[in-house]
Amino acid sequence: MLLDFKLDKVQLNDAYYNNALEKEMAYLKLYNEDRLLAGFMEVKGLTPKADKYPGWESTEIRGHSMGHYLTAVSQAYAQTGDKEILAKINYIVDGLAEAQLESGYLSAFPEVLFDNVEQKKPCWVPWYTMDKIIAGLTAAYALAGNEKAYDVVNKLGLWVYDRTSKWTPETQDTVLAVEYGGMNEAMYDLYKYTKDERHEKAAHAFDEMFLFEEIHKGNDILNGKHANTTIPKFLGALYRYIARGYKEEDKFYFEAAERFFDIVVANHSYVTGGNSEWEHFGESRILDAERTNCNCETCNTYNMLKLARELFKITKDKKYADFYENTFVNAIMSSQNPETGMTMYFQPMATGYFKVYSTPFDSFWCCTGTGMENFTKCNDSVYFYDEEYIYVNQFISSTVQTVNAVIEQTSSIPKGDSTTFAVKEGNANLAVRIPDWTKGRVKVSVVKEGNIEVYGADDATDDVYVKDGYMYVKGLKADDEVTLTYALSIVAYPLHDNKHAIAMKYGPVVLSAGLGSESMEESKTGVDVTIATRNISMKDFITIPEGTVDEYIENIEANVVRNSDEVEFSLKGTDSDNLVFTPHFMQHKQRYGIYWNMVSKDSEALQKHIYEEKAKARLEKVSIDSIPLGNDQYELLHNIKGENTGAGTFNGLQLRHAWSEKGWFSYDMTLESGVKNYLLAKYFGPNAGRTFNIYVNDELLCEETIADVNHGDFYDKKYEIPAKYDGLDKVNIKFAVRGNSWVGGVFDKLCIVKDYDSNAGLKSVEVADASLDKVFDTECTDYVLDAAGKDIVTVKFIPADAEGLVYVDDILIDDTQPREVEVKSGKVITVKAFAEDFENYKVYTFTVK
Repeated sequence: MLLDFKLDKVQLNDAYYNNALEKEMAYLKLYNEDRLLAGFMEVKGLTPKADKYPGWESTEIRGHSMGHYLTAVSQAYAQTGDKEILAKINYIVDGLAEAQLESGYLSAFPEVLFDNVEQKKPCWVPWYTMDKIIAGLTAAYALAGNEKAYDVVNKLGLWVYDRTSKWTPETQDTVLAVEYGGMNEAMYDLYKYTKDERHEKAAHAFDEMFLFEEIHKGNDILNGKHANTTIPKFLGALYRYIARGYKEEDKFYFEAAERFFDIVVANHSYVTGGNSEWEHFGESRILDAERTNCNCETCNTYNMLKLARELFKITKDKKYADFYENTFVNAIMSSQNPETGMTMYFQPMATGYFKVYSTPFDSFWCCTGTGMENFTKCNDSVYFYDEEYIYVNQFISSTVQTVNAVIEQTSSIPKGDSTTFAVKEGNANLAVRIPDWTKGRVKVSVVKEGNIEVYGADDATDDVYVKDGYMYVKGLKADDEVTLTYALSIVAYPLHDNKHAIAMKYGPVVLSAGLGSESMEESKTGVDVTIATRNISMKDFITIPEGTVDEYIENIEANVVRNSDEVEFSLKGTDSDNLVFTPHFMQHKQRYGIYWNMVSKDSEALQKHIYEEKAKARLEKVSIDSIPLGNDQYELLHNIKGENTGAGTFNGLQLRHAWSEKGWFSYDMTLESGVKNYLLAKYFGPNAGRTFNIYVNDELLCEETIADVNHGDFYDKKYEIPAKYDGLDKVNIKFAVRGNSWVGGVFDKLCIVKDYDSNAGLKSVEVADASLDKVFDTECTDYVLDAAGKDIVTVKFIPADAEGLVYVDDILIDDTQPREVEVKSGKVITVKAFAEDFENYKVYTFTVK
């Protein structure tokens, strides 16, 4: 069992990491405590001293930022002792004590939202927010020593017990079907301090036993589950094991957490350590197909790191330390803008997008809150200790103070290849991680009393040896030094569902290629969540002109050139040797590519990739509005209403349904004027016979009966919105049970779409070092190409619609790039240009002269 150092015992000496803390501290000091307290005061019936903050802090989730803020400032105070921060903590706790109801209830929203959850009425995750409030108050007590915070959270914990103790099994199932954050984690952590069995019982009410049992069996049942709902559940399972004293009877919960961690890392994680697409886990090991601009919610990463950290402390298993370093550097450090301190919600894995950050006081996303916490504890997992050794898990220049010693680490990684530990005071034994990226290649130099000894990974003495992935060095005294030199190399990381879609790492850092800053326009999704767009043509594959793709990837280290002493690389032997790859965590001002499809010219794989990307682009273009069903944030944005309605997951897809004669649900959805608008819904064939009606603004649109039209599978159905609604910005779409039946389920996304464009043809043809017999005109289809005696000319065929397809001699091409074409006198080059609908097309011929 390992212990962690208090935050004030580890000082980071690296300028990049220190900047992260400084930017976060400056941001935290700008907060107005009275604005954070406003909602809490309103619930108590008191007059707030200031207005509530906007964004999420003016919705049903208000108060979640208060919880994150309290945790963040408590960590900041524990690390720095900053008096201004302490004053903020004390002021807030005094305000929360004043706002607490006699029952113990404390929140920025009324208690009726908890009733709504139990009664299956739409509302936005009140237990999620309660988790943050309890965690923040607990941190204020444990890290900042505020005794009043203990009294407040103790009383609040008893309110949780009073409420949960009244649940029937049916009510418990209903509540646990709605995101509740880490309520079990927060209550077990509170129990660790209070030892009040009522807090423990309340925590156990949030333990989702069926989920734990399935994962404990090793079953990956995560497909379709909301990731940041699921990860904290297993943190709670682990915290039960910890808070109750590591009892044998609780080993099941510990093992469930272990197996969950393994499943997420092996089956659902990208090279950065992040996971999910649009907040949800997908099919096991299907990752390339899920790469978008909405991958890797940063809250997920925050929680996975908490899980890895606690599992490491219990087991000493190096795999958790390897995961922690990789994910902390490449996902967490990557998520903060080093100039402003603002943080990210989604971290795109699709090539061509860019990083989008929160605003200081407008949005208040969940990831704004975890971002506050992330950068006030950057030093909490560099070192651990037991009775004999100091364990070193990260290679960051820093100083650690122990009871017996002061040790200074000076690291050159990743720019260099070594890290040195100098004993400044006292005596120490070190256990230094040999990271997975070295493949065991390490050299250690030990200087004791001026004498130098050098050891390799296979050398062993009583004082220097390797065991379980750590280099152990014993008997160090003041002025002794230990230097470990590691072998850093370029390694390719393919995705399970596409072995030719690779990312690259150099040592511990993920590399990404900068793609310029043209047209970096942002868009919105969910409740005021800002995301990146890819509204320009962007090549996201790399062509290997010679040899096979497999051979190229197998020899990736030989196919990469380091450009300078900096961590900067380029490929060689490709059509994209001009790309420059640098550490992704430092990539902040331009579009980027982490993953690249490595392809051979004109291969089936390349043509398939081009087709799929065009299909995605055209669907995005015709989508007017969409709702990820069962995702409370997006449903609330569309003003969900209903009775006898619920959400769930089936076959990896989220769904919403309604039941009984009074069951219904509705949304407000956006229309586009001047075009035909369609409602697009997805149903499941085996639900055949279910009957319901669809209404637009309470007028019947369709009497629907589900039919098994796709032989036991899902199918899409499109309904035209009547033209009389043209000109309205929004309409209300309502699904209501007809007879004693069910609505749906309606699966995945409910969309408003328009028709695909049918404009086929080429917009233009650009010829280099050759000429056409006449000026190109899209309506003219026959040309003579004068190659001027050349064997190859470069031509760019540009479709009339950017989402259309262009085939040259029956090969689907990337029309965003010029193409080399072999030309022989008399040869006829045939170009088929499809419209956006992929049905209408026009054929052009170019006869070589």
